[in-house]
Amino acid sequence: MTLDIATRVYDHGFRIDPIVRTLLDTDFYKFLMVQLIRKVAPTTRATFALQNRTRSVRLADIVDERELRDQLDHARTIRFQKNELIWLAGNTFYGVRQIFSADFLDWLARFRLPEYELARTDDGQYELTFEGDWADVSMWEIPALAIVNELRARAAMKGMNRFELDVLYARAKAKVWAKIERLRTLEREIGASVPVAEFGTRRRHGFLWQQWCVDALKEGLGASFSGTSNVKMAMDAALEAIGTNAHELPMVYAALARDDAELRQAPFRVLEDWARMYHGNLLVILPDAFGSTAFFRDAPDWAADWKGVRPDSKEPIAACDEIIAWWEARGRDPKEKLIVLSDGMDIDTIEKAARHLVDRCRFSIGWGTHLTNDFAGCAPAGSHPDLEAISIVCKVIAADGRPAVKLSDNPEKATGPADEIARYLRVFGAEGFERQTVVV
Repeated sequence: MTLDIATRVYDHGFRIDPIVRTLLDTDFYKFLMVQLIRKVAPTTRATFALQNRTRSVRLADIVDERELRDQLDHARTIRFQKNELIWLAGNTFYGVRQIFSADFLDWLARFRLPEYELARTDDGQYELTFEGDWADVSMWEIPALAIVNELRARAAMKGMNRFELDVLYARAKAKVWAKIERLRTLEREIGASVPVAEFGTRRRHGFLWQQWCVDALKEGLGASFSGTSNVKMAMDAALEAIGTNAHELPMVYAALARDDAELRQAPFRVLEDWARMYHGNLLVILPDAFGSTAFFRDAPDWAADWKGVRPDSKEPIAACDEIIAWWEARGRDPKEKLIVLSDGMDIDTIEKAARHLVDRCRFSIGWGTHLTNDFAGCAPAGSHPDLEAISIVCKVIAADGRPAVKLSDNPEKATGPADEIARYLRVFGAEGFERQTVVV
């Protein structure tokens, strides 16, 4: 029996529908990264900050500050439950049993989200920051984004009656199912499976809606649905938990570099440390923190032995061609490798990429915001801008008091102080960069 989301949304109150219900409601890569962080940098301090890249949307004018504080404070009261820790300890992830050490699981058992700082800015935004031990504050990234995004959606729906909400969700469900049908048609046309994983926690419309999307993919795609990045939903639905690593690792390693030579090597030190802890299918490179072209230009030969690559800010087809050319230049067979596409993917770009990559290499799709927050045109009274997804992130901005930088393949996604960005550009160059509008 499917969940009646409209009724739940219409009836919800904070006491029965907190946004963060469990600390397991996060992305799987967060656990993998934090386990590594606790091993290689246990004393490093870090600062994370919420960043709304869609500056035209004045979040502080939409999301009530008291509601935001209530939800953040509630998240700080949650602890990992015994059954959750047992599942993490005993389950198989990426073909590996007991991937999490007893020491890490003991740390999770004691863990609570640390304090936060919240203020309003003059331009209608929130300044939400988390400062403390790197492992601790890193755990805020996903719940903070989920809270802000869902509060924005709730604010947009406050004036809707029960029938308007019913229409809203009916239209949104129809959009998702139409995309699933297109994926099934695509597989028949190309004669190959198109593996899809759900990656939509960070900028989801809401917890209940993400849950419905996961159930729809499981039902509609069958074996082509490879799993979800959301650990809670993976546990509840007996799905694979999907995810490896994110930009915060090279950003912090680079911030702590003592000179330009160490800065240039920072992305590869991350890979060395990662490979000491994880193996096999977890060896997936995220190359674009300081520019993909620079990464492939300078990468040691052993990096080409890794299982795959996840491009995250370059136009998908161009990114795939660059990766395949790199493998071929290093004497590796692309058909034995994996490309994971997850940057703002929707049905159109999924179709284009699948047709381009079939028979060239293995590939999979991480489907995020355009799956779990695609409500454009679904409101019964016409367009409702506050129901449409925005580009909001929670990034590390400092490590041990030193600024953290991300260049990206798209200069619109660059973060960090201007003088530090200039220094990184001097060290890594800007080859292969292309300015693109950031949608999500």
